[in-house]
Order: sequence, then C-alpha cells, then structure tokens
Amino acid sequence: MKSNSQPIKPLLVVAFSCTSLLVSLTPVLAKPTLSSSPSDAYGGLRLHPGVKTNLAQATAFNQPSLPSGPPPAGRVRGGAKRDGGDDACPLPITKTDLTALVPFTEEANSVTNVWGQTTEEHPSLFFYVPYTKDLPYAVEFVLQDQDLKDIYKEAIALPDKPGVIRVSLPTSAPALALNKQYRWFLTVNCDKQENSPPTFVEGVIQRIELKPAALKELQTTEPLKRYAIYAQNGIWYEALTTLAQLRDQNPKDAALQAEWQNLLSSIRLDDVAAEPIVSDKP
Repeated sequence: MKSNSQPIKPLLVVAFSCTSLLVSLTPVLAKPTLSSSPSDAYGGLRLHPGVKTNLAQATAFNQPSLPSGPPPAGRVRGGAKRDGGDDACPLPITKTDLTALVPFTEEANSVTNVWGQTTEEHPSLFFYVPYTKDLPYAVEFVLQDQDLKDIYKEAIALPDKPGVIRVSLPTSAPALALNKQYRWFLTVNCDKQENSPPTFVEGVIQRIELKPAALKELQTTEPLKRYAIYAQNGIWYEALTTLAQLRDQNPKDAALQAEWQNLLSSIRLDDVAAEPIVSDKP
C-alpha cells in the first residue's frame, strides 16, 4: 500500500500548476481591448488608454412604446412619393433599398410606424444610401414641425460608394423642443428638375428628457457605457450616434463592428448591418 501511494504526488503537482495557470490567464482572455489609438474627435468622445470593449454590456435596444395620439406612420425603406402613390422615379435596381436606420413597427392594418427618441436639440440621423455621386440624383433632407411645415431643408451629397451616411441638424436649424414630434424625410429625385415623384424614407423623431440618474451617469462615464445607457433607455438616435463615433475612432475594432451589427439586427435591419459607414461627419 505504501509503495502505490508515491506516484500520485507528481500528478497532483502538475494538476495544481495547470489550474493556477488557467486562473492567471482568465482575466486576460476575458477582456478584449480596443485596437486603435485614442481620438479627440466628436467633441470629447475620447477613448482613454486602457478603456476596454466589453461585449457583456451590449444590450438589445429597449424600444419604447409609441407616443400617445395618432400613430406616427412612416416609411423605413425607399419607395414611392410622399402622398403614397406607386409611381416612384425609376431608380436602378440595387441589392438593398434606401433605408432609414430607425426602429419601426408593423401593424395589423399594414401601417408601418417609424419613430425614435432623442435627447438632443440638434441630433444626427443615419441612412443607408445605395446610390453614388456619379448618378445625377438630387437628394434632400427635410424636417417638418408639428403643423407639417418645413422648418429645415438640406441638399445631401451622394457618397463615393454605397453605404451608411450621417445627416446632422446644424445649430443654425431650429432646435427640437421637448416632447414635440417632428417629421423628417430623405428624398431621392431621379432628375434635378424633380419631374418624377421621388423615392423617399420618412419617420418621426421626438426629443425627451432623461431621468436625472441616467443623465448624471452619462456625464461621468466612458463612451462605450454611454452607448449602453442610451440603448437601455430607448434613446435611439444617441445610441446609434455614439456607436458610430466609436467605430470611426476605432475602425479595425471587431468588437465594435459586432456591436453595430447587433444593434441594427435588434430592430430588424440585418441587411444593412454589415454595410460600411461611408460618411460620419457632423
């Protein structure tokens, strides 16, 4: 019996050493880091050295209930003219339609509601545009107030290649008032004379005020956590904008790319989730 017990000791030593090695490696393997250097772009959205990309904090967008009153309706995919006709201008066939990167719901009566919240007076909106600058199309962004009066218009330059573009309301545009609904359009005309009805997307944006606790946390936390706070509180436009800014600062970061795709997939825009951001400047 005594002679049989001796060989066990080396095995115990080896097992203990392997366990210790795995424990020591676990924190390193569990925390991927951002791959690019810090940036001071976008008004202080800076990634300081040592900031980690933590996929565990990625949260599916918490889509809020529709506002009270008449449904906002809208169009998330490029289609016919504003009044609902079917004679849209004959654009070339593309793999993916003109698309607004905004949450939407589809009702039983075939009504699509395109609606999202912001906390900013001058927010940014994002669109997937399948057309390029070599095409003779006139593109325009329009914002309407509660009385459906145009309060801001901007001609939009088509990108060099198909992809996601950013349209930001400048400080010279009227500030969005709290708890008011505004309707926006992005229209694409086949000819600059606008003889044909445009293809367009449209939706409603509403500015709200965050609860004091969430607002305080936003002011003291790092950018990736800000994104999660916005998503958890149903603030679509700032969630998307914050994530786009992080991707611009860290274009090779696979975790941020996956985060972007997860966010768009959570609102059923999987087909544009992998498209590149070709214009992301305020």
